[in-house]
Amino acid sequence: MLPNFRRSEPEASDTHSSPFQPRPFLSVPRSAGEAAKSVSIIGAGLTITGNLSCKGEVQVDGIVEGDIQGSHVVIGEDATVTGSISGEEVIVRGHVVGSVRGRRVMLQTTSQVEGDIYHQSLSIEQGALFEGKSRRTKEDPRTIETKSEPIPFVAPPRLPEHTN
Repeated sequence: MLPNFRRSEPEASDTHSSPFQPRPFLSVPRSAGEAAKSVSIIGAGLTITGNLSCKGEVQVDGIVEGDIQGSHVVIGEDATVTGSISGEEVIVRGHVVGSVRGRRVMLQTTSQVEGDIYHQSLSIEQGALFEGKSRRTKEDPRTIETKSEPIPFVAPPRLPEHTN
């Protein structure tokens, strides 16, 4: 026979049941040096059109149409980014259309990347989709200028002249 469970006191989550009362925010830094860093999260229901620049960590779970720059960038499994991504460490689990630049780049199983990757270290898990070029550099990949290849000029064919 199962015991009868009853609540004798309201739990901590019950004390903040109103949507208008602020809930306590608990942030536990991973180390003492990370206490000053911030984590910015783009939620699943959010679409941003424009560039993002963050000095700390960025986690994208929504849609971004623009470039993303941060120290550590995580693209969530259901996220879509149309633009370039730059960071010290970039982890991709979702869909990216654009270039990725980072010292350490990880393409996880659910990732889909359509664009070039500039990196010092690259890992691609089995199941990840990658369509583009991988460029390993000794320099910081975030600062390297992309050299665009010139498009060769092809003259249109001459039509024969008709004489009457």
